[in-house]
Amino acid sequence: MPFKTIVAIIQSKDDAERVLDCAIPFAARFESHVIGVHAEALPVAYTSAVGFPDTEFLQATAEVNKERADLLEALFRSRVTESGQSFEWRSLESFSGDSAHCGISSARCADLVIAAQRDPHADSTATADVDALLYESGRPVLVVPHDGPAQSNYGRIIIAWNGSREAARAAFDALPLILEAKHTEVFVIDPPEDAEEDADASGAEIAAALARHGANVTVASEESKRRSVDDILQERVAATGADLLVLGAYSHSWLRQLLFGGVTRTVLQSMPVATFMSR
Repeated sequence: MPFKTIVAIIQSKDDAERVLDCAIPFAARFESHVIGVHAEALPVAYTSAVGFPDTEFLQATAEVNKERADLLEALFRSRVTESGQSFEWRSLESFSGDSAHCGISSARCADLVIAAQRDPHADSTATADVDALLYESGRPVLVVPHDGPAQSNYGRIIIAWNGSREAARAAFDALPLILEAKHTEVFVIDPPEDAEEDADASGAEIAAALARHGANVTVASEESKRRSVDDILQERVAATGADLLVLGAYSHSWLRQLLFGGVTRTVLQSMPVATFMSR
């Protein structure tokens, strides 16, 4: 199913440029409606020396927030209007000021959500919490890397396959992109010893299913040999020249991921190519 409604999560000017560089070509290709979502933090009521709310501070903060929101809205409208695509802008407020959190309800009614990867060098308020978006929205999220080109056409795709529900959801959610790609590789880490008896976990079954749709699919596997899955995936992306990774998000407990890390969080922080994730 094509992506007819795309939600673009825009937290800052840097996010806006990178997300729109990806979202606008997508919208042109799939004739999509683009919804831009941005949130600002509600001003915190500091008190003055005599114990009353500092109204001047509240007003100044509100004005700064409005100015930033207006600038991002103008940028969004200019870029999308120029492209000729159908669009709307949603400017929101919350205590966190996080556009991903505020965008969850919009995301739930979209075919695809596009957000920027967290930039480790940026201010903490300049990037949105994509983790929450992935876990709560129920919709596929395309994460644009914070460094490197923001591509929207993907010639070589890797599907990280482990036979899980999340991996299956991601593979079929990404089908419109897989059908456009020149080649898609189903990549299995630590495949079962008897691939014929466990075709699901080995990747053979999903590869055959995607091929019936017309995708050009092959299967590859690799033993981890005590290396981390994160490192293996990044090495495979580099070795094959892939420009998109398709991954099932949070195939383990979200609490476990939060406390101990995991592939999902690493991808959100450091994967050098775009990552298509579903849960």
